Amino acid sequence: MRYVIIGASAAGIHAVKTLRKLDEDGQITVISQDEKIISRCMLHHVISGNRDEETSAFVEGDWTEKYNIQWLKGTTATEVAVMSQEVILDDGKRIPYDKLLIASGADAILPPVKGLKDGANVFTLRNLKDVREIISAIDAGKSAVVIGGGLIGIDASMALIEKHISVTIVEMANRILPLQLDHISSCRYKELLGAKGAVVREGVSVVEIEREGNRNIVRLNNGMDIRCDMIIVAAGVKPNRTFIDSEKLKVEKGILVNDKMETTIQNIYAAGDVTGKSAIWPVAVKQGIVAASNMAGVERYYEDYFTEKNTMNVFGLKTISLGLIEPPDDTYKVEVFNNKDIYKKVIHKNNVIYGMIFQGDISRSGFWSHLIKEKIKIDFPYEDIFALQYADFYGIDPTGNYVMPIKS
Repeated sequence: MRYVIIGASAAGIHAVKTLRKLDEDGQITVISQDEKIISRCMLHHVISGNRDEETSAFVEGDWTEKYNIQWLKGTTATEVAVMSQEVILDDGKRIPYDKLLIASGADAILPPVKGLKDGANVFTLRNLKDVREIISAIDAGKSAVVIGGGLIGIDASMALIEKHISVTIVEMANRILPLQLDHISSCRYKELLGAKGAVVREGVSVVEIEREGNRNIVRLNNGMDIRCDMIIVAAGVKPNRTFIDSEKLKVEKGILVNDKMETTIQNIYAAGDVTGKSAIWPVAVKQGIVAASNMAGVERYYEDYFTEKNTMNVFGLKTISLGLIEPPDDTYKVEVFNNKDIYKKVIHKNNVIYGMIFQGDISRSGFWSHLIKEKIKIDFPYEDIFALQYADFYGIDPTGNYVMPIKS
């Protein structure tokens, strides 16, 4: 069997491991634009200097030999020839496949801002090439504007702050991390960033970039001008699928897949960010494993329990959010614990938990994740919802292990 994987990040690498475990003799070829396998979650740490490129890798140095694969690194897939079942590369080579996994990830979105493409030192943060360019710009710059206050924007901002760069974050929504946090938890991060010297502009957008030599004037829709040496664009991502004909492959937000990670084209699978689902590591890993299992003939299904799960750590203040961050309507109840150091919020309805935010103290968050995942009912009296624990729901067998729910 000839397996070809486009992409070498979380989904692609875990697909490799799964394929080799299930098929010792299959031929596996990995095609990737990157020349190093590095965790994107670590990119900002390389910028700050807290890690180097080598310690940010998530595969062994001898991974190609260990899993007996062919790795075509620094290579771009330009087309998938569906009829002949081949992947065409940027050098014209054609790689035949029996089963193909598209795990090509996502590319940064450049918003349609006047002058952005002509600005001085304008970067995204998606790969090592971006990291190296940003590090070079830091050596010559003192100030930066980060367009976008989501996860990537905040990571980039922290890295720049640690390198003593003056940072201004511009976020269109009324708070930073609007998809992950509510107002209270977001404000705590805003205050923390402010204490580190960053300026956070919320509820405004960039309308124009005017270049002044090696510097920029960033114009906001409220009339404010911000001068800076560099711009980091963190305004979202889009699935990287330019190499395949969307008329042949059904596409919605990303490449459409079923619960076996099969696309609408026979023998082609997709996993990770390219599917347009939640762009978080655990989702990509699980999708890669499920796709590879089915490619190897072992039936397996993906259950998307944790699409909205996020973990964050901004200058030591840890947060986890899962599911709903705000109640959709007044039929939901909200429980809150809030003091100087800790913020906890749980959203529930009809005795079932649908969302949580824990900030400052994320201990036992796995327990709450379990309640949400399994939709376990809290159908018994309790005084403090935040004092609930496994023992309230499960019995313990003679070996000390939790057994079937005793309340559900």
